[in-house]
Amino acid sequence: MYFAIVVSLLASSAVASTYYVRTDGGSEQQCTGTINAAYSGSGTGQPCAWDHPFRALPPEGTPRIAGGDTLVIGAGSYMMGLGAPGAGLCEPTGPWGCHMPPIPSGPSTSAPTRIAGAGWDAGCRTPPELWGTERADFIVDLTRSSNVEVRCLEITDHSSCVESHSGSLACNRDTPPFGTWASIGIYAEDSQNVLLRDLDIHGLASGGVHAGRLTDWTVDNVRIAANGWVGWDGDIDGDDSNSGVLRFTRWVVEWNGCGETWPGKVPTGCWAQSAGGYGDGVGTGATRGRWIIEESKFLNNTSDGLDLLYARPGSSIEIRRTLAAGNAGNQLKTAGPAVIENSIIDANCGFHQGQPFTWNVDACRAGGDGVFILLFRGDRASVTNVSFTGEGDCLLVAECAEGQQCDGTERVTVRNNLFVGQTDYLQPFESTCLMYQETFPANPFDADYSLVIGTKDTTCPGLNDLCNQQPGVVNATMSNFDAHLLANSAAINRGTATGAPAIDFDGAPRDSAPDIGAYEYRKVGTGRRRAVRH
Repeated sequence: MYFAIVVSLLASSAVASTYYVRTDGGSEQQCTGTINAAYSGSGTGQPCAWDHPFRALPPEGTPRIAGGDTLVIGAGSYMMGLGAPGAGLCEPTGPWGCHMPPIPSGPSTSAPTRIAGAGWDAGCRTPPELWGTERADFIVDLTRSSNVEVRCLEITDHSSCVESHSGSLACNRDTPPFGTWASIGIYAEDSQNVLLRDLDIHGLASGGVHAGRLTDWTVDNVRIAANGWVGWDGDIDGDDSNSGVLRFTRWVVEWNGCGETWPGKVPTGCWAQSAGGYGDGVGTGATRGRWIIEESKFLNNTSDGLDLLYARPGSSIEIRRTLAAGNAGNQLKTAGPAVIENSIIDANCGFHQGQPFTWNVDACRAGGDGVFILLFRGDRASVTNVSFTGEGDCLLVAECAEGQQCDGTERVTVRNNLFVGQTDYLQPFESTCLMYQETFPANPFDADYSLVIGTKDTTCPGLNDLCNQQPGVVNATMSNFDAHLLANSAAINRGTATGAPAIDFDGAPRDSAPDIGAYEYRKVGTGRRRAVRH
């Protein structure tokens, strides 16, 4: 039996092949696809690359690559949809179906199928562009695709339109030719052990990623920006619950709910729910799984930045070294056990108002709170070394999930946080509130060792809090919030070491007497200090 297993593994490894695509390649008849070389211009079956990804993954056809193979796509621009090389089986009357078939699953986690731009293993300096056209439903299909890597690609379209936009940007959905737009960048369902790395998914007419029923996904250095309805949409047809570990690092989700001009690539026509749109940076349906989000940014989306409010009992959420700013709804929403630490929350929820790129956005939707934590019966959450500012209803909110009959054991432990209140955008006669809780039989907040200023709450929640003292940060305004501490800040050495992260937002070490907020104070020139750009 052992011998048979070894032989099987060796055979699987032996048959894995690498195929190449480049703009000067040839068709599947002209080239084998197995050599990274241009087509000579004559002959068939030549040792050269294919000219388009559709040669490997033909729409409405059978993949020419197998599970465990690698497809390397050379630098350049590749139209994805009706009229592209290799799209001969597409129906002109239904061009929305003209997209890659599902990527074949790899035989194991150690032998994945890989779709990658050239240079994927050497810094990904010039990712190839895959751009959708003629109303293609999506560009990359991961339906029932497991043990797969998608790396070093730019995924977009060549249109400024937004699906069903209520202004002047609506895409043509009725009369062919439909134009140079596509709905979604990546679609996935019933998919496990997938790696997305070094991707720029932007400017799609509807969404960047539409994915549910995922297990053990890793997303690293992926930007999802200026997609007309939503950035990452986890609400698919039927059950959409995820499982396993869902790990996101260096994840930038910004400007979703806005169109993107082409070729200028700047946000336009930003809209949200009151105008018939959506606008979440990240949203899901009912989900489970262990969500780990680190070194990420959720910026300027037209509704919530990160909405994990539909995480169900059995899930958990961890957010570290993350910036959430300028989202028109809540900056972060979690449900169930949660850890939020070393992060910056700038609830500038009126950011879109009066801007040239805005069509119709609900300012401070759902109160525009900084962080909203939903707890189920008996759940615990912690918020540690976070720097808050904002103009929403409250900086930090906790609520018992409907129908859960919370029993009073629920806790939100709040330590070492910097809170800078601002004028409430929706009620400018008062300031934003510090913390708010409801539907619990007992106050779940256990708050201490924080610095609080500018909120309408006048009582310090903890014995070791500092209230109504200047924050001592580089810039306390919402538009340019920089929570690095100044040398005279009262926050220096006033935190507790219990539960404090070992490093700060910048990745610099904390000492045995940690400072309050996301940053540990360091003199200029004594360590890393980076400006946080919204």
